[in-house]
Order: sequence, then C-alpha cells, then structure tokens
Amino acid sequence: MDGADEARGADAAPRDARRTILDAAARILRHNGTKATTLRDIAAAVGIKAGSIYYHFASKDAIVAAVMNDGVERVHETVTRALEGLPRTAGPAERLEAAIAAHLHALLDHSDYTSAGLKAFTDAPEAVRAAARPVRKRYEAVWDGIVADLATARLVPDDVPAETLALAILGMMNWSPEWYRADRHAIDRLARDFASIVLRPPSRL
Repeated sequence: MDGADEARGADAAPRDARRTILDAAARILRHNGTKATTLRDIAAAVGIKAGSIYYHFASKDAIVAAVMNDGVERVHETVTRALEGLPRTAGPAERLEAAIAAHLHALLDHSDYTSAGLKAFTDAPEAVRAAARPVRKRYEAVWDGIVADLATARLVPDDVPAETLALAILGMMNWSPEWYRADRHAIDRLARDFASIVLRPPSRL
C-alpha cells in the first residue's frame, strides 16, 4: 500500500481526521513548542504514519498556523460572548473584568490550543507568524476598544499609550499558564486582581 492509499484508507473513516490531527498537534506544541515538534510526533499521537498527514495538511507549518489561529479564535469568541452578555448599563471597568475573566477561562480551561498558540508563536518561522497575525490582530482590536473606553472614562493612567496598555494586559494574561494551578487559583478572583492592577485608584477629593 503506497502513501496515498494509506492516507485514503486511514483517513476516510473518521470525517473529523483533520480535527484529530490538530488536537494532537495542540497537545504536543503546548509542551514542546514549534521547533521540537515533528510530523512524526503528531502522526504517532494520532496513530497514523507521518505521510498520511499530507492528505490533510501541506506541511508542519500549516498545522502550526491552524493550531495558533484556532486558539486565538476560541479566546476571541469567548471574550466576545462575555461582553455581549453584559447588561447595556455595564461600565468600562465591568467590561474589563468580564473580558479578562473570559480570556483567562478560555486560556486556562481549554489550554491545549490557546497555550499551544502562544508558545508556538514565539519560535515559529516568520511565514507561520505572518499567517497567524491577521487573526491575532482582530482579537487585539477588541482590547484596543476596551482600553479606549477605559481611557475615555479616565480609569487608566493618562500617560500610558492605549496600545501599550492593551499589550500589557494581554501579556499579563497570556503568561498565566506558566504559573496557574487550579488548586491554588480561582480564575474569577484572578480576573478581579488583574483588573485592579490595570485600573488606577479613584481620585480622592
């Protein structure tokens, strides 16, 4: 049986073979990063030969880009739903805490894709980062809007550029998988603490 026949035989039965490959890749990338992850590793985790992967993906880089984009999109969707679920009377500070909580839940509760996307981006080839950048930029725009509202309400320091503050918030949240422990940290409490770090104390007249 040649590679093409094997791919058709191994992958024709499960219609979700592509997702199975991505799930395995996300688990491996999360722990190993891009450079230390091979197609052989991914194929072994799925239970197929490495050549069968080419039936679904053109290269390892294509898999890495798909995992990264999927991770960011999952966080984006979670944060968007959380913001849309707030009452219309919710103020900028409440929206900030809700967005932080949603991001952290997506990152820490479903962390294979989200953590893999973050770890893989740092050591992925530039072509892969370029493929993932538009998805990341769309999500960063959500935070640009949140920070702009905070600035308008004068709830954050005036002398910190909005772009810098948005990136600082994302960096603070995205580092949390390195130290978060479910038995030691409550995500909603972390969200309140993170929001308190961002917001400046109210003026005392």
